[in-house]
Amino acid sequence: MIELKNASVRRDGRILFHNVNLQIHPNFKIGLTGNNGTGKSSFFAVLLGELGLDTGEISMPSNWQIGHMAQEIESSDQSAIDFVLSGDKEYFELNEKINNHENLTESEIAHVHARFDDIHGYSIPSKASQIMTGLGFSVIQENQPVSSFSGGWRMRLNLAKTLMSRADLLLLDEPTNHLDLDAILWLEDWLKAYDGTLLMISHDQAFLDNVVGRILHIENQTMMLYTGNYTTFVRTRSERLAQQQQAFEKQQATKAHLEDFIRRFKAKATKAKQAQSRIKQLERMTELAPVMADNPFTFQFYEPNQLTSPLIVMDNVSVGYDNVPLINKIRLQITPDSRIGLLGMNGAGKSTVIKGLVGELPTLNGTRKVADSLVLGYFNQHQMDSLDGEATPMLMLQRLAGKTSDADLRAFLGSFDFRGDRIDTPSKLFSGGERARLTLALIVWQRPNVLVLDEPTNHLDLEMRQALSLALQNFSGAVILVSHDREMIATVCDELYLVHDGKCEVFDNDIAYYSAWLSETRKNQNKTAQNIEKENNQNVPRGTFNQNQEKSQNEKPTLSKEEQRKKNAELRNLTAPLRKKIEGDEKQLEKLGEKLATIEEQLADTSLYDDSKKVELLKLLDEQMTLKNQIGEIEERLMENMMALEEMESGFE
Repeated sequence: MIELKNASVRRDGRILFHNVNLQIHPNFKIGLTGNNGTGKSSFFAVLLGELGLDTGEISMPSNWQIGHMAQEIESSDQSAIDFVLSGDKEYFELNEKINNHENLTESEIAHVHARFDDIHGYSIPSKASQIMTGLGFSVIQENQPVSSFSGGWRMRLNLAKTLMSRADLLLLDEPTNHLDLDAILWLEDWLKAYDGTLLMISHDQAFLDNVVGRILHIENQTMMLYTGNYTTFVRTRSERLAQQQQAFEKQQATKAHLEDFIRRFKAKATKAKQAQSRIKQLERMTELAPVMADNPFTFQFYEPNQLTSPLIVMDNVSVGYDNVPLINKIRLQITPDSRIGLLGMNGAGKSTVIKGLVGELPTLNGTRKVADSLVLGYFNQHQMDSLDGEATPMLMLQRLAGKTSDADLRAFLGSFDFRGDRIDTPSKLFSGGERARLTLALIVWQRPNVLVLDEPTNHLDLEMRQALSLALQNFSGAVILVSHDREMIATVCDELYLVHDGKCEVFDNDIAYYSAWLSETRKNQNKTAQNIEKENNQNVPRGTFNQNQEKSQNEKPTLSKEEQRKKNAELRNLTAPLRKKIEGDEKQLEKLGEKLATIEEQLADTSLYDDSKKVELLKLLDEQMTLKNQIGEIEERLMENMMALEEMESGFE
């Protein structure tokens, strides 16, 4: 267990969090959230021992191994697979000794081999290969040197190396950056199966929802642990803030009344005693913090100057490279009402379709037509990288804006959270998130009628993603989107197209089903590869092995009625303890739900927010939070038990 007692951390003279008391139990999967600069990365540094507490204590098991994903990777001639394998330090050290055993005694060699067997060392390269495949690497890339990969692919190597570690505590900082959707879905499954304690910083809401069971939120120099995934956290926190705001407004009204009384009667002898009483009452009043708006981004897309239909037409188009078609027979008609999301596995050709759509790649077959009124807003990594590094946001916008006043330009940039010194800072000093926001700002200013966005959220935090999603929903032009952010695709796109097997066709389902399609497609691809390998090794006709295997699997013995009755009785006895736990949890949930309803009914009473009832109010709020946490934990346990029961029953079929 990790425990913090009265922990405080100060960085660069600024308090990040103060007097934190926190317990993180083994196997907790936690999402670490909070605005930029609140101390998320500093908390990781504390856990890693790189940053000490200013006050308080921290304790954690001394034998725990910590896996931490580095944010940078040095260029190296080491092969990619060896780099990933080095994440399992014990395996790597034992393997080195086995391969270079000249200086070891026979006893030492025997001990090395015994330990290598204990950790299943011969299967570890296969595990590393599986992780690399899941993150999008091909078999050929496994043996390429680290130095041959771009920055984004090196980050994937860092992640793969981290996943190889024998970590009891896994710390991941933005693991989905530089990953496409199919790699993210694979990582989700891996982390859900991870048997250890996980703390993760992520700006991907769907990813957090599917992986973590708790949220540790940093704000107002404190930490609060919420039970439930990110969506549950948002709802719980909103309810708490609404109650806090109501209490604050009530207190402000009371303070104004007291201050007015003091101001009017302090000098009058007949009222002086009463005025002094009001002053003491005012001094005793605990100051409540107002609820501040969290999101600094408030932008929206301007109305396009002209909208005609269609804006872009691709009729039976083929696009590719070096006159070799990669995607064929693309049929797309982009109108002002189009809201299209492109899906597809890594390397399937989504970016190729996008480049053909915007005219970066020539049309090899078919026809592509664009309206004379087309104003294209195209966002991709290249646009970010091609920003003038010496120019400031203000200067770049002035180049586009002509005679627009500086005040209007500053207000516009402020909606993208460029304020104060950042407006006049050269863009070469910006983070990836700031460059992404600036690129979007420049696109918005030009009033496009077609937005083509290729992974626009890679560097954006949750608040900016939310603002972008809302702005896209209100945009009156066309949107074509490639994104690994499922929440954005679900809320923005009305149509989905799937790029697969050299085609770009309508996907007749929603984004939630795509993960199931992806899983099934991968499974089929793996089966095909395995079958081909077995056929090549055994030199038998294709399909023979599978047909025999399928036949043997489908042959199930028929049970007599007596045998079936005994089997059912055995199943009932076996599952009885689990059913009893489920029944007990369901009853407990019903009781806790009734208690929570009673408390929330009391909290709806506005008279409770009088200052005289402050103690009662705080007590009820604490009880409400405790009950919600208890309900969340029981619901989580109930779900696990129900899944376990289902597995036990299916095993008896």
